[in-house]
Amino acid sequence: MSSIDEIKKKIKSNLYQFINSNNITFSNNVIDGSSPPSVFVGEFGYPNVRLGPMIPPYHGDTAILDRPELWTGKSLEEIVNYRINLLKGTKINKVNDLSGRYIEYLQEMSLSKKVVDSTMTLEKTPKYLGEMSLTLKESEEIPTLFSAPVVDFKIVSSTSDKNIEKKYYDDDIHASDAIIDLYDNSVDISQISKVLSMGMLGRKKNRRLVPTKWSITAADDILSQYLISKIKDNPPLDNYFVFDFSHLDNYYSLIMIPDDVWSFEMIESWIDTNGGIHIGSDYESGKMIDHYPSIAGAYFAARLAVAEYLFKMRKKASVLILREIHPEYFVSLGVWQIREGIRECLRKKGRIFETFHSALSYGISKTSLSEKEWIKNSSTIKNNKQTRMTDYII
Repeated sequence: MSSIDEIKKKIKSNLYQFINSNNITFSNNVIDGSSPPSVFVGEFGYPNVRLGPMIPPYHGDTAILDRPELWTGKSLEEIVNYRINLLKGTKINKVNDLSGRYIEYLQEMSLSKKVVDSTMTLEKTPKYLGEMSLTLKESEEIPTLFSAPVVDFKIVSSTSDKNIEKKYYDDDIHASDAIIDLYDNSVDISQISKVLSMGMLGRKKNRRLVPTKWSITAADDILSQYLISKIKDNPPLDNYFVFDFSHLDNYYSLIMIPDDVWSFEMIESWIDTNGGIHIGSDYESGKMIDHYPSIAGAYFAARLAVAEYLFKMRKKASVLILREIHPEYFVSLGVWQIREGIRECLRKKGRIFETFHSALSYGISKTSLSEKEWIKNSSTIKNNKQTRMTDYII
């Protein structure tokens, strides 16, 4: 495992190499390249937001630069390097104004199923946003490092995804129904959130630009609710299961509990560089959570991955996720890594246990916190201690 300093050194080396190899591009303010495709809508200043394309200064197959579904198994420095390569152009736009060629180009780009050759002229040399853009604070979106205002933007027409195109031209369908239809037609979450962000789904009178981080959370929330409604009449699991997985210095322990009533809890334990531990948790039982989670979009991303698994298995359960974040995860890469991490976790074979206590003991055994600390912060554990006391009889 690389140390924090080693990871930072690799990131800086990649950054300097990128700047040096594109020195001419940076000096003339014209960025010409193949977008993955990638667009961005900010939240600052809402309802007047900054939005624009993200383009690398070169051509070719750049799809991996903005496809989180392909990033499982990649290192933190590899993923940050993908983002280093994308230059973000921005213009300020009212969220309810979807007129004009600039918006049309961005929407056309979002429809594409392939990379989009693009050219943007910037008002000034792209600004390096600095290491503060690589923050410890969990964010739904993925960080970028270079940005500048756009003066002009053009694209070469590309092949549209027919599923998305159909929903784009259907302006009588509710946005939530469009999101579900796209998901059922195997469109990636990253692309669904992209077209939602660009105001391309839903009834015409309700369409508007949606900040990128909001659109990601909305898609995860809507789709997980949809799947949970499908599994409520399924039989419960026959045993207790524990799944565990580690990637990007995040450790996940996922405990599935046989239950007639759906419940879901996620507890996060952040370990800082001084060894301090910061805990956050959210919980729902019987119905959807009635407030915005303290752990933000991570909650909905995890809930979707779990709901997908239970839907596929035709079962229902109560679920407890313990997430331990180590200091080496010093760049928040976005909630995609939680969704994809738990999806990968659930592709593995879970361990079977006969009692809640034995499942919990194993689930906690690879974490840094004591059982007492997890219990103190968990509604699921407290509820199961009260209702399944026979599990604790030795």
